[in-house]
Amino acid sequence: MKISELEPEKLEQAANMLKAIAHPMRIAILGYLDDGKKLTVTEIHELLNIEQSTTSHHLGILKDKGVLQSKREGKNTYYFLKHCSLSNIVDCISNCTHG
Repeated sequence: MKISELEPEKLEQAANMLKAIAHPMRIAILGYLDDGKKLTVTEIHELLNIEQSTTSHHLGILKDKGVLQSKREGKNTYYFLKHCSLSNIVDCISNCTHG
């Protein structure tokens, strides 16, 4: 599907998702959740080396805008990409920033 074929509501949703992603820590989170990985807040905050509360804040934004989903398993909540095609954005950013 081409962007010109999308309805205004879908374009608005896409713009909101991209705005949510447009932060260095959130891009990094998407990178860690690439290839269908599921991680907890603790695992993500340790990978990013930032406060757990800050990590939770970023995860909340990404979840609210439809970028991430979460699933509770026992005591842990696992976060993962809502659409596996979102990993293409990480690939694109990675490829476009080399050189």
